Amino acid sequence: MDFPADPIMMYKYKAELLLKEYLLADSYVLYAAVLGGILMCKLSYDITYIISSIYFKGYASLTNIRKIEWNNRGMSTVHAIFITIMSVYLVFFSGLFSDKLDGPVTFQSSHLSNFTLGVSVGYFIADLAMIFWFYPSLGGMEYVFHHILSLVCAVYAMISGEGQLYTYMVLISETTTPGINLRWFLDVAGRKNSKAYLVNGIAMFVTWLVARIILFIYLFYHILMNYDQVKQMNSFACLLISVAPSILFVMNAMWFSKILRGLRKTLAKRHVE
Repeated sequence: MDFPADPIMMYKYKAELLLKEYLLADSYVLYAAVLGGILMCKLSYDITYIISSIYFKGYASLTNIRKIEWNNRGMSTVHAIFITIMSVYLVFFSGLFSDKLDGPVTFQSSHLSNFTLGVSVGYFIADLAMIFWFYPSLGGMEYVFHHILSLVCAVYAMISGEGQLYTYMVLISETTTPGINLRWFLDVAGRKNSKAYLVNGIAMFVTWLVARIILFIYLFYHILMNYDQVKQMNSFACLLISVAPSILFVMNAMWFSKILRGLRKTLAKRHVE
């Protein structure tokens, strides 16, 4: 292969080649991550089916749509555990979004953060496809809207590298999903009067308050305090940062009020008994 004789052109050529190779490599990583997220959904769905068929006697008596929802909730639980662990690590422990780094925090990203978002994108695609296919058995329009909004934010943050800190702050809210699914499992299994159901309700209240109310308030505070960095992002990114967390926060507050009413009802019933 012939290289340019001019030293300046040589460095320019090498820089362009390096950039092309890295971009190409990154695209393969992102494609692999999205595919991996979809395969993770398929695997966790099948494993949930196998384990439930063996260890839960009532599983065989469930209707087909109930079995599908049961397996789907097992799938969403696996994703929630994965994305919660990765989000907490990236936001609080990795140093990726540290104020000590050069450049705006709104532009910080890494191969690991991009890959993690790719896996989550794969999950949202798979779960949204199931919601549409079995609509409205797996969730109504609020679930469709929530998933589409989350998918758009995750895809943009993954491709552009902008606003990943705030994307991961929002994704930490997935920490409430295992508790929500466990509550549904206990209900379907006829364990609403069990101690586990009560403990689950209290745990749901605490995790929802921390991950979907307090953390969102801190997110808004962080955006306000770093608005000079936020406004440097693309206009579409600024729109997402402004609108998406606000809409999700309103939805979280509405669901939180339902959780609070349900917990009060459960505690009142326990007190009477």
